[in-house]
Amino acid sequence: MQVLDLDLDFFLSDCCPLAPKGERPASACASPWTEAAVVSFLENGLGLSTAHPIPGCITETHDGALSFWQERMDAGMLTKPFSVVHVDAHADLGIGKPGPGFVLNNVLGIPPKERDRFSRYCEQKQLDEANYLLFALAFRWIDALTLVRDPFSRPDLPPFCVRDGEGYRPIRLESFVSRLFEGRYGPEPEIPFTVYNDPAAVCIREPFVCMNLAVSPRYAPESADALIPVIAQYMTLVQSAKPWYTE
Repeated sequence: MQVLDLDLDFFLSDCCPLAPKGERPASACASPWTEAAVVSFLENGLGLSTAHPIPGCITETHDGALSFWQERMDAGMLTKPFSVVHVDAHADLGIGKPGPGFVLNNVLGIPPKERDRFSRYCEQKQLDEANYLLFALAFRWIDALTLVRDPFSRPDLPPFCVRDGEGYRPIRLESFVSRLFEGRYGPEPEIPFTVYNDPAAVCIREPFVCMNLAVSPRYAPESADALIPVIAQYMTLVQSAKPWYTE
């Protein structure tokens, strides 16, 4: 099973600096793609069709994807592990604060079946929109990860998925803690990792069972909101974070 994980800030002419809480980046920071460019990427690059919309949701911040995926799994509509196509200007794998240390040194020490009680990590202020994907890997939810970046993406990939020099390597989360518990929990899985740095090179044809879109308001100017209904026409909304979009 494959899920599509979109962020609105991907569809911009540049990466915007993180705006203060409650604010949006200035419109001068970046311009949104044209509607035609978005449609072309979704249909030609990702194989989506408005004639066959797929179940989806729109959330305010990208960590909302975890709740959506959990709900789909609870409903029997998504089976773990599943593959993720992450289309985003950011990798969301833990670069910056709070960083990957908590996941590597704490989460990996928890029995795998108990790791995904992620509300507690939010309460501890360890899980957010910049590292939620790292948590999903630690939960052993994901068996393959594809990252689609744009030419303006900043270098934010952690060392565990970058080869010396150029290129990328499969992701295997590892730490002293994971090695300590390997005999009890088994080795952390190796996750195939593919990176596209040019949206024009993307050609994914394996169907998606669901999709989610994060608005990420602190990373996208208000002008980008005009693209939300363009993207939403490819999904049948099963959850939506008001007031970002309603049918």
